[in-house]
Amino acid sequence: MSEASVRAFFATHASDVAIIDQGVSTATVLEAAAALGVEPARIAKTLSLRVGEMVVLVCTRGDARLSNGKAKAALGAKPRMLGGDEVEAITGHPVGGVCPFGLASPLPVYCDVSLRDFATVFPAAGSRTSSVELTPDRLAALTGAQWVDICTLPEIPE
Repeated sequence: MSEASVRAFFATHASDVAIIDQGVSTATVLEAAAALGVEPARIAKTLSLRVGEMVVLVCTRGDARLSNGKAKAALGAKPRMLGGDEVEAITGHPVGGVCPFGLASPLPVYCDVSLRDFATVFPAAGSRTSSVELTPDRLAALTGAQWVDICTLPEIPE
């Protein structure tokens, strides 16, 4: 699984998308932003959540935080983050490389509207050193994601 399954996904669904392997860790938002030379907000982090009996993935901008109240209203139950072992078993990707592409099992994917603040974003690509660059709408289209408003953004000092 991992990066190989992501490469196979893009070979089948979007052969024009190049996987960027930085050769250094992009496992956290800050590491990915530094490696790619972009602001942390443009990193599309993928959260693995249990919502009731269901596991879902939520892609959001790197500086956004999940709002339990908004998520419960939109998804129908309070979300809980999965543990690392469970994440890898369900998605096929290691923590730090989790993305909505080339999944080990089909999962519902949601994209938070905060991603639309940018022309392109950088989700991981199945490993702790790789990512891709996509428009938010293409990210949603490729993954069959639904758009939701379940995150809050950091306050900007005046």
